[in-house]
Amino acid sequence: MTAKVLEGVLVPITTPFDTAGDVAAGPMRANAHRLLEAGVHGIVVAGSTGEAPLLEREEMARLVGCLRDVIPDDRWLLAGTGAESTRETIRATRLAADAGAELVLVRPPAYYGPALTPAALEAHFRAVADASPVPILIYNIPVYTHVRLPDSLLASLVDHERIVGAKDSSGDLKTLAAYREAVPGWRLFVGSGAVFYSGLELGCEGGLLAVACFAPRESVEVYRTFRAGQRSEAAATQERLTRLHREIVTARGVAGVKAAMDGVGLFGGPVRPPLLDLPADERRAVAKLIVECRMGNVESAPPPIPHSAFPIPHS
Repeated sequence: MTAKVLEGVLVPITTPFDTAGDVAAGPMRANAHRLLEAGVHGIVVAGSTGEAPLLEREEMARLVGCLRDVIPDDRWLLAGTGAESTRETIRATRLAADAGAELVLVRPPAYYGPALTPAALEAHFRAVADASPVPILIYNIPVYTHVRLPDSLLASLVDHERIVGAKDSSGDLKTLAAYREAVPGWRLFVGSGAVFYSGLELGCEGGLLAVACFAPRESVEVYRTFRAGQRSEAAATQERLTRLHREIVTARGVAGVKAAMDGVGLFGGPVRPPLLDLPADERRAVAKLIVECRMGNVESAPPPIPHSAFPIPHS
């Protein structure tokens, strides 16, 4: 039996909420099922697009557990476990692993950013990795954390057997290239759908892409055609993906991603406060963009997944 390889398109799935503001695990299972049917290589719970900072740790672990039987053996289940203290990051990592996550995605702490020297960050990631039951991907997301992880930090951690890769969501190809050079043996994932093709050119193993929440087939198509040597086809699909990323993911954030998911027949639903849902005119703009990018007519898309869909099996 051949061991599966960590590569391809991983989706930082959104977290559905019901009308009471509680997590809606049934729709999340249904979303994951449809994304996997579209060919994605794995699902990530409690990433930035999953509103991780707004989730309780127990909610994160419960959502990992509810997806465990949805993810087939040849795909991946990951969870975001970054927190403000090393202690809490370790706790979240153990909860995720116990619930069935195969890897965890760990962002740097952010509140005390100016005090987080490279030595402090190295000590943090080493302590988490020492205590983690599963492998770790380090997550660079400076737009939210305001902490930029230098390539020298990654290089200093290359000897730790449980730190196996990184995700770079800076959108900066110079940073991505520096990461690739610093850790040639790691699994490196590009986190911006706008530069997915360029990331593959730089040697990334795949993409961990918010745009894949509502454009999974397009994201997989870029990866598939690139790997097949069909570079012109990959570049043509990337053009559509770039526009979707910039005008929905970047310009409208999680609320935009959820509105786009509603538009293509998945369950997007509301965001959790203090985030705000898109107003009606913005939702119409998202729907128009989906049509213009040839993702199918929104008017004929299947209705959003109801809360009762894909029930959670009793343990």
